[in-house]
Amino acid sequence: MTEELRRLGETLKTKRHEKNLSLKEVENATSIRQTHLESIEEGTITDHLAGIYAQGFTKQYATFLGLEVEQLMRDNPAAFRLPSEKHEFSYGIGTLEKRGSQSGGVKWFPNILWAGLSAVVLIAAWYLAKALGVL
Repeated sequence: MTEELRRLGETLKTKRHEKNLSLKEVENATSIRQTHLESIEEGTITDHLAGIYAQGFTKQYATFLGLEVEQLMRDNPAAFRLPSEKHEFSYGIGTLEKRGSQSGGVKWFPNILWAGLSAVVLIAAWYLAKALGVL
């Protein structure tokens, strides 16, 4: 697959040079970082990004250059095939990770402190206002 990515990258690089565009101009037009564009042209994009992002950036870059994406996909099927990626977490997406104790521990304690402090400040403000004759 790496050889096919390099070949696709060379095609994109050649087309960019034909249009007389710099990587910075392509970056400004597509919002794809210049480092990612360089990786696409070198054929190493899958080393730096997840497969779905690499595929999307490559398609967007090809579209910007005016190349027929469907034809590129037919000519380079391995370059557009998503690699199977292993994740390091042991639970699936959407599962809940249980943290803390069942009863919630002392999470209520800071709230009670803030409520008590607020009450003390309000009472002190009331007495101060009364002493100054504002109320």
